[in-house]
Amino acid sequence: MTERITAVDTIDVRFPTSVHRDGSDAMNPFPDYSAAYVVLRTSAGDEGHGLVFTVGRGTEIQVAAVRSLAAMVVGQPVDELTADPGALARRLVGDSQIRWLGPAKGVVHMAAGGLVNAVWDLAARRAGKPLWKLLADLTPEQLVAQVDFRYLRDALTEDEALALLRRAADGRAEREQRLLAEGYPAYTTTPGWLGYDDEKLARLCAEAVRDGYRLIKLKVGGDLADDVRRMGIARQAVGPQVRLAVDANQIWGVPEAIGWMRELAAFDPYWIEEPTSPDDVLGHAAVRKALSPIRVATGEHVHNAVVFKQLLQADAVDVVQIDACRVAGVNENLAILLLAARFGVPVCPHAGGVGLCELVQHLAMFDFVAVSGSTEDRAIEYVDHLHDHFVDPVRVTGGRYLAPTAPGMSGQIRPESLAAYRFPDGPQWADTAATPDPVTP
Repeated sequence: MTERITAVDTIDVRFPTSVHRDGSDAMNPFPDYSAAYVVLRTSAGDEGHGLVFTVGRGTEIQVAAVRSLAAMVVGQPVDELTADPGALARRLVGDSQIRWLGPAKGVVHMAAGGLVNAVWDLAARRAGKPLWKLLADLTPEQLVAQVDFRYLRDALTEDEALALLRRAADGRAEREQRLLAEGYPAYTTTPGWLGYDDEKLARLCAEAVRDGYRLIKLKVGGDLADDVRRMGIARQAVGPQVRLAVDANQIWGVPEAIGWMRELAAFDPYWIEEPTSPDDVLGHAAVRKALSPIRVATGEHVHNAVVFKQLLQADAVDVVQIDACRVAGVNENLAILLLAARFGVPVCPHAGGVGLCELVQHLAMFDFVAVSGSTEDRAIEYVDHLHDHFVDPVRVTGGRYLAPTAPGMSGQIRPESLAAYRFPDGPQWADTAATPDPVTP
């Protein structure tokens, strides 16, 4: 009999990270790292796991969005879904009624991504490969067929994408062996949360250098005098040879971003991340022009491949930061990786959160093996939170991600963690009110 999707389970799972200000930044001072967790179940007993990262309140809305799309997945033949996840992605993003709520942005777009990622996880499990390897083993023609080029052809055509991928085919096997032997560069945000005191900042920065990280990121944008002091502490702790990046999490307007960063320029910041609204393409271009040689990085809140296209066309970004859960899953991230390669801009994925490190490592590693062929000026963000809740957690040693070898996309959460942190009735939440957010920027 034909194997079909029989159910889509979606669970609201939240972790009280706000208690210790883990994840705190200028725009999100008290986040509770959370997820709408997705499990596809098949008639043969197979599973596919995905998630949509959130930061607490509103996760129930994300869960509802996933459930609203689930009917387009339940009943579908598994062989067809896993052979062509791009067809599902186009159906989910293009639904004529739900699309109105986006289109191609926000809660419904992220919900589509959660389902698409779960299908790719299922496909990789059935193939017995980690996702990065499954993708890298596809032919250029198969990869291009997974991308919707409708709104991208003024910047990247199918033929141009094929040419990129065919050029990268030379040396692919050698790069795969290098990845397995050496891993992929990481950078860390663990020391830099805005809610940490000066002693903790200095201690964690020094520990990060000892652990092999050559790029460390600090959150900024709360108070200029505090940022100057904290940058001084961090620079002293890491020395002149380690890169320090900073992240404003969209807190500034364009003039404020330029003025604030000129005050921090003395500490040699490597990049300023999300200096202003993620939708403001021309604003990013103005910031980049004014602050050069400080790089501009953005992407974790960029809605879709079209906005990435415009950022690249406008010379508005030096570092593309893909996110595994913000856009509509693996397929749209394939498009963004191809666009970045077309414009010669390095990709440094956003991670941290719940499962973001686990998911996005596969995309960066695939990019190295089969698209860009390079790790120069590239690193995956690493944050040392919540990995113990995953069946196949990331492994980072010597400042490098080790390539996952287990089949799938590494997003499966342990059953005991789901039971404990399910919201609102899991035992970790049953007797605790959700942490209020007392600070509104």
